[in-house]
Formats: sequence, structure tokens, C-alpha cells
Amino acid sequence: MKLVIRVKLLPTTEQASALQATLRACNEAANHASRHAFTTGIKRNRELRAQIYLQIKDRWSLGAQAAQHVIKKTSDAYAALAGSLKAGTLGRPGSKRHTKATSKPITFRPHAAQPYDDRMLSWQTEQRTVSIWTVEGRMKRLPYTGHEDQLLLLARRRQGESDLLQQNGQWYLLATIDLPEPPENPAPQGFIGVDLGIENIATTSTGTRHSGRRTNRTRQNDRRLQRDLAKKNTRSAKRRAKRHAGKQARRTRDINHKISKHIVAEAQRTGRGIALEDLSGIRERARLKKPQRVTINSWAFGQLGSFIAYKARRAGVPVVSVSPAYTSQECSQCHHIDRRNRPQQAVFACRSCGFVEHADLNASHVIGRRGWWVWVCGAESQVPALKLVA
Repeated sequence: MKLVIRVKLLPTTEQASALQATLRACNEAANHASRHAFTTGIKRNRELRAQIYLQIKDRWSLGAQAAQHVIKKTSDAYAALAGSLKAGTLGRPGSKRHTKATSKPITFRPHAAQPYDDRMLSWQTEQRTVSIWTVEGRMKRLPYTGHEDQLLLLARRRQGESDLLQQNGQWYLLATIDLPEPPENPAPQGFIGVDLGIENIATTSTGTRHSGRRTNRTRQNDRRLQRDLAKKNTRSAKRRAKRHAGKQARRTRDINHKISKHIVAEAQRTGRGIALEDLSGIRERARLKKPQRVTINSWAFGQLGSFIAYKARRAGVPVVSVSPAYTSQECSQCHHIDRRNRPQQAVFACRSCGFVEHADLNASHVIGRRGWWVWVCGAESQVPALKLVA
């Protein structure tokens, strides 16, 4: 199982300047390669490298490995775009999003991450330092820090490339580690259904509700602040909006980590699996009023699902995804489906058998039962292997 660990670099002012110049040069070269690929239609790594490798290497004073990684980064970006277009995540051909994505070359930000292999980057894990290539020469004994448990994993399990990244004025290395994956529980004692929502971010079929009331109030305040700052449209307002957006993202990530950890721990302790709704493409399928769209789209449900998936894999807990169709309208007792079964947002009252339950809890029971049938019918975990930043 592959995970990504982020370690923080501690460069001096001169070292930070060299790192910044390196990222700028690499991304300028990547933009040149992208324009060439867009113009000529040559987007495969090998063919693109044959045409522009020497030009990129000499023009931006890049080392041989750096130039090759720049070209591969460009090629990978176009491959990812092609995959998104094929999957329909950017809309249909002719739509505004589709046209915007295909009408111009892919561009890289000046501080976008740059991959490094072991010939450009060496780790001294005992000393907690790295030796890294820059456009100003090899930089040695650059110290780094991080969470102690993650640094131990880094020393024992690091594999493959690492990415140099600048974020909010700080410097990081994203290193891949390969963890042994425990065997998946072959005979789960049922499945914990997880219903995702707004009033309750996650409700499990075991009766646990992770309330979103306090979080929703904070999110409303965040949106109000964003609107006010956007109206001002001054440089200081833009800087404050950017800082606040980072704070929002960190808060959301922290909450999702805590919820996913609790759900996986409960499933592991009780010997059960986890059933999640397959919400891929839900934003395109859902027909909601504008205020509802803002509320639903402002929470990272996809991130929460991915956190549950990778933590479950580390714990050997099976995960299945089920169809989300009518989970909020189906009775968990008699399985009668009727939109009138939801007289109120939080109340489920079956029109057939009279069963009454909290709506989110009833939906979680439906999801758990569907997960069990997916497992019984022989379907394996439908959640793909993930590469997450720990």
C-alpha cells in the first residue's frame, strides 16, 4: 500500500532562494513543453522527449534528470486530462468546461511541484537532512522535520520519487512509502452503512452521528467572510482571503480525518466491513436549488470517502460502494420506496409499514444492507487503490 508522507524543509534564506529559482525554471520549461505538445499533438513522453529534451536542458540550464522529469510531468498532465475527458468529468464535448479544458495548453504555476528521483535527491535519515539538486548547484545538508512516526516510516519504507513543493511560503518534500498491507477480513460480520449529509456529516448504521451543526455555522461564517472580502477586491483583502481558504481546507481535512478514523476503528473492533454510497458524479446528476448547491458542494465528501478507504485498507477492513439511488426514501424494515416517506428533513416515516426513524439513521441501515448484498454476491471492494498524503 502506497502512502505519501510530507516532510517540512528548513532552508536558510539563500537556500530558499535557490529552491524557488529551481521550481520557477522547471515550471517555465514545463510550460514550454506543454505548448509544444499542444501545438504538435505529440503528447507521449518518449516522442515528446525526442523533440525538445536538448532544447529544454540547455535553455533553462537543467540537469539531465530534471529535464526528463519536466517532460514526463507534462506528458502525465495531458494523460490525466485525456482520462478526465474520457470519463466525462469535464462535461460533454461542446460544453463550457470541456471547451475550456481543451482549447488551450495546460499551464503550470511557477511554484507547482517538481518530481525528484534518487539521482537528484538523497536522504540522510539519521541526520534528518537531504542533499538536493538545484539550478544553482547541489545543496547539501538541508535539514527537514516532521511527525516522529512518519519520519520513522520514511526511514524504513521510502520508495521511488519525491516531489518538491512550496506552499504558503513553506517548503516540503512529498515522499512515497510502501507499507505492507494486512490481509482483508474474508468473513465480515455484516457491514456498517455510512450515510453522508449536511446536518450530520456522517451517520453510521451503529447509531453514531457526526453532527455538522457547529461545522455548518462555521462554514456559513466562512462564506460570508469570503463574499465580503471579494467585494472589497483590494490586495490586502485578497491576501486575507487566500490565508482563510487555507485555514478552511485544513479544518475540513482535520474533521474528515477524525470521522474516518472513528468509523474504521469501529468496523475493525466489531469485525465488520464498511459500505459507502458511490457519489461519483453526484454534483452533475443532482438537481438542487442554488442555496442547496452551495451548501452541499462546500464540503469535501470525496475526501472523507477516500480517507475511510485508505484507513480501512491499512486496518484490513473490507470496503464496498453501493448505489445511492433512493437510499433516503427506502424503508430499512420493509424496503418500501416512496418520496413521501420523508415528511421532514430529519424524519423517516414509512407509508407502508409505519416504521419511524431518524432519516439519516434509516438511510445508513439501507446502505449497510446493500453493502452486505454486494459482498454476498461476490463483488470485491469497489474503492480503488489510493495514494494519499498522510
